[in-house]
Amino acid sequence: MKTLFVDTFYWVALFNPKDEWHLTVINYSKNLASVYLVTTDEVLTEFLNFFSTYDSKTRQNAINRVQDILHNDYVQIIPQTHETFLAGLELYKQRADKEYSLTDCISMQTMKQLGITEILTHDRHFTQEGFTTLFE
Repeated sequence: MKTLFVDTFYWVALFNPKDEWHLTVINYSKNLASVYLVTTDEVLTEFLNFFSTYDSKTRQNAINRVQDILHNDYVQIIPQTHETFLAGLELYKQRADKEYSLTDCISMQTMKQLGITEILTHDRHFTQEGFTTLFE
C-alpha cells in the first residue's frame, strides 16, 4: 500500500471550506482510498493552533476532525517524543539560513526515518529537502 505523509496544509485545506486549496484537496482526496497516511502529533497540534482564534463552533469542529483522524485506521500518528523534538531541532539548527518551521523539520526527519518521499503539501521547503510535494 502506498504511504504518504500529511502536512498541516492538507488537514487545514480539507477541513476549511474557505481555504483557497479546499476544492483541490477535496478532489485529490477521492484518489486516496488505497493510500496509507502518516502524520505527527506536532502536525495535529499545528492544525489545532491554526483554528485557535476562530469561533467556538469552528474550534469544536477542528477538535472533532482531529478525533476522527486519531481513530482512522488508515492514518498513522507518530507520537511526539523528546527524540523527535531533538531530531527536528537538529535539522532546524542545520538549516538556520532557511525559513523552516520546527514542525516542518520534525516532519522531514520523520519522513526520512520512515522512508516516505511524498507529502500532501505545497510547501516548497519540502522540495528543497528532496521530497515530492503533491500540490503545486
